[in-house]
Amino acid sequence: MLAYILRRLLLMIPTLFGIMLVSFAIVQFVPGGPVERAIAQLQGQSEGSTSGLGGGGGAIGSGAAAHVGGDITSRYRGAQGLDPKFIAELNKQYGFDKPAIERFWMLVRDYSTFNLGKSYYRDAPVIELIKEKLPVSMSLGLWMTLISYAISIPLGIAKAVRDGSRFDVWTSAAVIFGYAVPSFLFAILLVVLFCGGSFWQIFPLRGLTSDNFAELTWPHKILDYLWHITLPVTALVLGSFATSTLLTKNSFLDEIKKAYVQTARMKGLSERSVLYGHVFRNAMLIVVAGFPGAFVGAFFTGSLLIEQVFSLDGLGYLSYDSLIQRDYPVVLGNLYVFALIGLIVNLLSDLTYTWIDPRIDFESREV
Repeated sequence: MLAYILRRLLLMIPTLFGIMLVSFAIVQFVPGGPVERAIAQLQGQSEGSTSGLGGGGGAIGSGAAAHVGGDITSRYRGAQGLDPKFIAELNKQYGFDKPAIERFWMLVRDYSTFNLGKSYYRDAPVIELIKEKLPVSMSLGLWMTLISYAISIPLGIAKAVRDGSRFDVWTSAAVIFGYAVPSFLFAILLVVLFCGGSFWQIFPLRGLTSDNFAELTWPHKILDYLWHITLPVTALVLGSFATSTLLTKNSFLDEIKKAYVQTARMKGLSERSVLYGHVFRNAMLIVVAGFPGAFVGAFFTGSLLIEQVFSLDGLGYLSYDSLIQRDYPVVLGNLYVFALIGLIVNLLSDLTYTWIDPRIDFESREV
């Protein structure tokens, strides 16, 4: 098993390289990059008003042009067009003065040491931004995945055992309804009901913790955290457990119909022993296989709109905002971290296979 883990870890290197190569290549062809945005902002300010440019560069200080530099800004003031030298310095400021292939190899070198660069617009290292936003996304993704699986696995087993019964029909209707309604609609409904909209003021509307969180004792910090996270996690869970519930049910139904189950019953084993001693181990393999995708999806992409509704500043919103702003260091840095975590979670999923069913031996298989 140790050799298999080592092979998988080594395989992550070319996989990450390929992901970053494709992503970097796509970025080169996306219109409206940071240089174009800075030029458009400067031209718009020049045409709209000269007062903002003459007041110490305050108008330029917001947004992309803030990183152009004071000497470039002063040379631009009063100009009717853009000097080619100005464009060259602007490209240098954003790191586009080198050939694409050279910039890519610099990126690979830096990423190998987790130097993810610096944001164009936030004046902070990308790794620090990720560390700052990570607790929010971890809270949403981890709690949603654990609670969703804690509900869907027992419910799926119960539905398989009672297949075709009234319980199965009604729970299927509830599961399909939860799957059909987007999570952000559940979030809006919860805000209206429990955040002082038209009904009750029970839960806070925004943030992961209260303003006085640092002053609270540890028990009160835990309660305050749970108080803030309840509604966002509830909204995510209501729209996420349908797939794993139906997957669990169908997997158990397939296993129950197999010959070894009939043999176990004929030997006089109780239904509980058959279900959890024989069927569970085999049926859960396909459920475990879907865990990495569910976890990574909930961790990063699934919480974007929820973060918006509840004003939670996490990685989902950071990635979206950086993509809109063409903040390429943050976009590529987030993608690198997402891909790395996804690969590690997939490896952990395979190791979980062997824990559920020791008969599976990855050591003897080719990667």
